Amino acid sequence: MNEIENKINEVLNKLRPYLIDDGGNIEFVKFEDGIVYVHLSGACSNCHMIDYTLKAGIESVLVDEIPEVKEVINV
Repeated sequence: MNEIENKINEVLNKLRPYLIDDGGNIEFVKFEDGIVYVHLSGACSNCHMIDYTLKAGIESVLVDEIPEVKEVINV
């Protein structure tokens, strides 16, 4: 893993407990061309709030903390 991927994982590890509390989880898949690819699982995978969680929550924090990150996509 490179430095940016390590930073992404550090941020995701800070966010993970909130997802786990709601019965979900998040897995880092890859970082490519400014896009972080993640896999939301558990209750998060079929939650009607998945887009809000992804964009207003996870993406917002990653973009704020890591300038190289432009977007987050669930795969």
